[in-house]
Amino acid sequence: MRSRSSTLHGIRRKFAALSALAIGAALAVAVPTPASAAARVDNPYAGAKAYVNPQWSAKAAAEPGGSVIADEPSFVWMDRIAAIEGAGDAMSLREHLDEALDQGANLFQVVIYDLPGRDCAALASNGELGPTELDRYKTEYINPIADILDDPAYANLRIVTIIEPDSLPNLVTNAGGTAGSTTQCATMKANGNYEKGVGYALHTLGAIPNVYNYVDAGHHGWLGWDTNFVPAAQEFKKAATTEGATVADVQGFIVNTANYSALKEPYFKVTDSVNGTTVRQSKWVDWNFYVDELSFAQALRTELVNQGFASNIGMLIDTARNGWGGSARPTAAGPLTNVDDYVNGGRIDRRIHPGNWCNQSGAGIGERPTSAPEAGIDAYVWAKPPGESDGNSQPIENDEGKGFDQMCDPTYGGNGRNGNSPTGALANSPLAGHWFSAQFQELVRNAYPPLDGGGGDDDTQAPSAPTGLTVTGKTSGSVSLSWSASTDNTGVTAYDVYRAGVQVGSSATTSFTDTGLTASTAYSYTVKARDAAGNVSAASAAVSATTSAGGGTGTGTLKVQYKNNDSSATDNQIRMGLQLVNTGSTAVNLSTVKVRYWFTPEAGASTFGTACDYAVLGCGSVTTGVTASGSSAAGASHYLEVGFGSGTLAAGASTGEIQLRLNKSDWSNFNEADDYSRTTNTAYADASKIGVYVGSTLTWGTAP
Repeated sequence: MRSRSSTLHGIRRKFAALSALAIGAALAVAVPTPASAAARVDNPYAGAKAYVNPQWSAKAAAEPGGSVIADEPSFVWMDRIAAIEGAGDAMSLREHLDEALDQGANLFQVVIYDLPGRDCAALASNGELGPTELDRYKTEYINPIADILDDPAYANLRIVTIIEPDSLPNLVTNAGGTAGSTTQCATMKANGNYEKGVGYALHTLGAIPNVYNYVDAGHHGWLGWDTNFVPAAQEFKKAATTEGATVADVQGFIVNTANYSALKEPYFKVTDSVNGTTVRQSKWVDWNFYVDELSFAQALRTELVNQGFASNIGMLIDTARNGWGGSARPTAAGPLTNVDDYVNGGRIDRRIHPGNWCNQSGAGIGERPTSAPEAGIDAYVWAKPPGESDGNSQPIENDEGKGFDQMCDPTYGGNGRNGNSPTGALANSPLAGHWFSAQFQELVRNAYPPLDGGGGDDDTQAPSAPTGLTVTGKTSGSVSLSWSASTDNTGVTAYDVYRAGVQVGSSATTSFTDTGLTASTAYSYTVKARDAAGNVSAASAAVSATTSAGGGTGTGTLKVQYKNNDSSATDNQIRMGLQLVNTGSTAVNLSTVKVRYWFTPEAGASTFGTACDYAVLGCGSVTTGVTASGSSAAGASHYLEVGFGSGTLAAGASTGEIQLRLNKSDWSNFNEADDYSRTTNTAYADASKIGVYVGSTLTWGTAP
């Protein structure tokens, strides 16, 4: 089974003499003899003794409470060519295999992860090979790995591979025409090198009798919508029949690789409804057909068989970090006031948005590696070794080809792939694959099922309650909050924000914007502080806010969100960020849509220049121009009109960020302070004074 892993890439650490601890963990009943291990089996995890990486084990054992899980098996990551021979202090692939023999293991797990143009939608896990370097991938990466794995010395090992996390799912959702698409993914879809690379890896490694290939298949919060589900299965079939590969080279698929999606949601189902409204309409589920990884994996397996894969293919689920235990774990269903309260109050997965993937605050160790736990599931595995970072929270120069992805920055306001929500990422994180001690300790504390003797009980002092909670801004669909920092004996790691007693998000800073609200509606908020040990403060004093009145006809499904990108209101440019969101259940033809931002130029030239500096969907897809509005309303004599040349905006999707600016042709200064559409918020929020027109009909916002 395959799953998403937007940032894993682990380079194993310094070899420590921990062979006694790393002897291996039994995944099931009995340990077979080497002779029986050589025979091809239906499920390589059945009765297997899996290899424990001694370098990861040493780091885990050195952490408080970590010795409890230091003997668990996890995957070894080959995330660059140098990793094959061992980069720095990391063991080489052959050294890992030799150690597996010394441990008496008969199962070895390795991630194949170095495609050309790798991870086109997540900078933290970019790779070393350029988009066109397929030949290098074959000759310098796959072939040397195959030569090592095919050594007769390892013939009695069942070698399980995960083939290229995130690659094929990116072609389905991020390669053009949808919110969050990138030019890099469009390039990889056009040149076919993801499919060719995956096909070559499957064909080459699949020719080795004791290798079992599992292809990455994203996760439910990525591919669970009907618009993605079958196309993903078709894409997997296409790649598995490319470059000489056949479906016989595929043992199965893995979901949730290096991700945090809950294995099971016990307190709500996708078929539930509240007061006649389906939970699929809730902001969290967002019309998805799946709410957890087990149901998604089992359904995807059925579809893959329908597409022509073998009827006995198996699925793997990465459970290394999806336990979501600790004091904040729900114990019952949420309140029946509305679908959002019901889902948010009862969901195990406590991320702010299911699209968040980087070093998630509050996560915990999940189910321990287990063979054949459910129908169609070959095993629960630890593909992403706990404690290895997903990505760096700030830019870090490196020679590993890994960039800085804002989804790893706890202060970033999000993008189209996560509904423009806060990232929920932990602060002070290192490069992807590097050891992140603070995260490891949090994962141990929040483990579910809980760890026996897991430690983390020394700090029992809760932070002080946040004070000074105030409303700093509001629109028809959002409320912005700020508060004064709490104090704690070891330090506050996050603040949890509650609406009417139900948690709606977390923030690493002392501010938060709650979005997706109803116009002209009163909401009440409190905030609690949380420290690294999981101690939670008392709630702050409550504050109430009533959202602004909605504009337009009230019948449209589009809304626009705005942030102010200009620190000065009196310079010679107007700079802003806009993004269009489809809140409906059907796709919208973008060629019919216009967005209008009203302003006044004061004195100076009456002609204007406009520019698009950046757009997730590409500036070539965005049109801009300034028109005199004919309005006598204050601050609204002109408007910037933004259009889209073509394409569609899927249900529940966003165009992602569009950074725009305009100037007068004589470059004289503006005075933006009284402009009709301008607000001062620097994080995206619903903008009730920016109009959205479909054809000639105003469907969002209030025109001047």
